[in-house]
Amino acid sequence: MKIVTKTQQEIIKQGYQALIEALGAIDTIRFIQYFSPDQGDYTKERHEWLDLTPLEDILLSMKQRPEGDINQYDEIIE
Repeated sequence: MKIVTKTQQEIIKQGYQALIEALGAIDTIRFIQYFSPDQGDYTKERHEWLDLTPLEDILLSMKQRPEGDINQYDEIIE
């Protein structure tokens, strides 16, 4: 089997197209603006949030996910 590697530009183009198909053009722009580099300090903001939230509360919220929600949390917290 031959593995075809995509260029960075091809991956970016495909990613934008997937966002546009899933969110529409306007919400794609809003999403990209929200996650643009040089805006905020994710690590600092995350620690501010985590420092105020007990670990038990985080684990409880992970266990209380909607019925049918498939994710990998089960193997970590059960």
